[in-house]
Amino acid sequence: MIEILIIEDEIPAQRLLKETLKEISINTEVITCLNSIKSAVNWLQNNKHPEIILLDIQLSDGLSFEIFKQVEVNSQIIFTTAYDEYAIQAFKVNSLDYLLKPIEEEELQMALNKFQKHQSNIVQERTAIVDYEKLASIIGNKQKEYRKRFLIQSNDSFLKVSVNEIAYFYSMQGVTFAVTFEKREYPVNFSLENLKEQLDPDYFFKLNRQIIININSIKRVHSYFNGKLKLETDPVHNEDVIIGKDKAALFKRWLDR
Repeated sequence: MIEILIIEDEIPAQRLLKETLKEISINTEVITCLNSIKSAVNWLQNNKHPEIILLDIQLSDGLSFEIFKQVEVNSQIIFTTAYDEYAIQAFKVNSLDYLLKPIEEEELQMALNKFQKHQSNIVQERTAIVDYEKLASIIGNKQKEYRKRFLIQSNDSFLKVSVNEIAYFYSMQGVTFAVTFEKREYPVNFSLENLKEQLDPDYFFKLNRQIIININSIKRVHSYFNGKLKLETDPVHNEDVIIGKDKAALFKRWLDR
């Protein structure tokens, strides 16, 4: 049993983390959920520290790195963050685990697998090398900015297409296409995996290996066999839009937040 403390200032995000933890194969127990630097410092000063803290970076009363200035934390930290690759690179250099929001089940599973593999390490040594002030500075100046438009080449001219005009992206034979709400279709020079990192996760969700969908293009969601889901979209895609059992629960939580 892995004991986990969640420090996250958004109640829906707290709920999503707890629900996702229930879906993974590792046995965990959420000790409590906290929502601010002040409450976290008070709790950590008066309670036995858990094995893992799932820690949001931007809390209601400031950057969560302030916690480490006020209390010596004897837990391993998995940051939950929506910040860009510059901050993520800083985390990697300092050997921190991190999860990009919206948090997917398989990513949380991998993070906890990593913890189990290395749990014999001395936590204090791992956290002592982290320059939290430097990370706070990086993150404070590098908040995530999502793509707003695409420049599409058409013969010998170029066309500007706004992201909010796009109903979904799909991949076919190694080529990615953007389909607009007006049923126009354009090739784009990015893989779906690259697009996933560029698009605002409040509006776009990667359903499977073939499709990223805009929430505004979803008309209806149907239960399908073996725990899968089938979507009705507008405009209609030329193939059935199916979500596998492994992503069905995450997709429904995404729709419901």
